[in-house]
Amino acid sequence: MDILVVGSGGREHALIKKLKESPSCGRIICAPGNGGISVDAEIADVKAVDIEGMVALAKRSKVGLAVIAPDDPLVMGMADAMEEAGIPAFGPSRLAARLEGSKLFAKNLMLKNNIPTAAFESFDDAEKAADYIRANTSWPIVIKADGLALGKGVLICQDEQEALQAIHEIMEERRFGSSGDKIVIEEFLTGPEVSVLCLTDGRTIRPLASSMDHKRVHTGDIGPNTGGMGTIAPNPFYTEEVADVCMERIFLPTLRAMEALGCPFKGCLYFGLMLTEKGPYVIEYNCRFGDPETQVVLPLLDGDLVELMLACRNGTLDQVSMAIKPGAAACVVMASGGYPGKYNTDLPISGLDAKGGCPGVTVIHAGTRREHERFYTAGGRVLGLVATGDDLREALLAAYAATTMVRFSGRHYRKDIGRKAVEAQ
Repeated sequence: MDILVVGSGGREHALIKKLKESPSCGRIICAPGNGGISVDAEIADVKAVDIEGMVALAKRSKVGLAVIAPDDPLVMGMADAMEEAGIPAFGPSRLAARLEGSKLFAKNLMLKNNIPTAAFESFDDAEKAADYIRANTSWPIVIKADGLALGKGVLICQDEQEALQAIHEIMEERRFGSSGDKIVIEEFLTGPEVSVLCLTDGRTIRPLASSMDHKRVHTGDIGPNTGGMGTIAPNPFYTEEVADVCMERIFLPTLRAMEALGCPFKGCLYFGLMLTEKGPYVIEYNCRFGDPETQVVLPLLDGDLVELMLACRNGTLDQVSMAIKPGAAACVVMASGGYPGKYNTDLPISGLDAKGGCPGVTVIHAGTRREHERFYTAGGRVLGLVATGDDLREALLAAYAATTMVRFSGRHYRKDIGRKAVEAQ
């Protein structure tokens, strides 16, 4: 079966490497792809949000499955368009993707269905939001742009001044464009964070390995939020007892709520959780594989990803075998100097072989271009160095060993990926 993968980052490269393990996988086309992906798949110059162009590419290439990885095209309805054209698609419908496309939709769904989440208020008027902040007496507080914002639309404000500035930037300066037409202001929760990516066909749900993301740009959890500077799996805070609670109070109720609305969720449903003193709470939903969580959960997946994706689409997930491998995985992200702010590109990368790899790790390309067997930087997050081991320490040791071999000017990476998890163990 020939497969089209939509997207251009590290998540897509990780998905492609896992898809290639399937005996039913034929050629893989990735659009628009990146330099490292070009080693593992054919590249097509179609933008990820070009629904008409992507459907035409899928039809022209006669693919048997379209894997829509990023959030934007899913929220725009690319899965619907593929299915209407007769192309099986992995990914939720436009209506189901509202779980990520609108934080207000998600919060109201949780409120209505008694799914534990932070108390909140929503606003479509900046002045009314500011009045609410001036009356607030509990700090810090969380302010979220309603729509998609490249993973950067969540601001934790320590005092009134920061909160008023956040409202101004989101709603009046339009920092995130129309995604800031509405905002959600919610209470600040504390506790270990856990990411759980689940495969689902709308009724059956199968969690992958739990993971721990590291959002802040610098070591010690300081600096601005990023798309993710590294991950580990499994997350030691996500015990079997916690997993049972999440399945009963969060995962299954979410699926039932979406089905009741007439838009069952089929695809990968990402639960961002906070393990509070009162139990697990939902911080956010994502309607797709997370990045860089995908880079660590897929190496621990014992199963045929092509078969699993088709089962999600066909409603037969309960008939497909799947398990989580023992051991652990770690991913250390190497980023361009200045990221998540301004950064330079087209810098040569040393330490990679002609196929973009490096001994001892799986190199996941997030922002690279390839020219004459050489690789150059082409994004903020450039590479993910992924390693597995019998335990987390072993995986981290291998991933960090590779950081001494792979180099480019201005590179930076966190030195504490997995530290909290190791201490917890």
